[in-house]
Amino acid sequence: MTEPRTPSPPSSPSQRPSPSPRPFLTPAEVEALATAAHAGQTDKAGRPYTEHLRAVADGVRERGGDEAQIAAAWLHDAVEDDALTEEWLRGAALPRRTRDIVLAVTKRPGEPPESYARRILTTPGALLVKEADLAHNADPVRLAALDEPTRRRLAEKYARMRALLGQET
Repeated sequence: MTEPRTPSPPSSPSQRPSPSPRPFLTPAEVEALATAAHAGQTDKAGRPYTEHLRAVADGVRERGGDEAQIAAAWLHDAVEDDALTEEWLRGAALPRRTRDIVLAVTKRPGEPPESYARRILTTPGALLVKEADLAHNADPVRLAALDEPTRRRLAEKYARMRALLGQET
């Protein structure tokens, strides 16, 4: 009895069958992943951080964002907050556009706001995610739960970023 013969690879790359793309995480899987990654975290007012993630994802959806942007909204703070690593993100079963948006809206230590804004403005789809993030962060009801110095500092910070992004202040 002879061993079955393994076919040799095609002689040119164009003849090789393309590998089947691995499936991307579903929207529900991205939401569950983000929720688990931020479990136990709270915002400055002591609210569960996942409320912010949901509000940003909803804001992106309401502004007409697509699935890649909504997934990025769920993950927008994951790398910045050390909930997930950049290495994980780069290898995640996510569309490249989603990964690019998350990296664009991830603030880097010591980075000037102008550089941060420029990266957002030059990454397709990132501005909509940041707009939804800023809208929720600057929500007067949310800010009202903070002490006056923190409220004033954050309101100024968000207004400056909106101006750098060319949005109304």
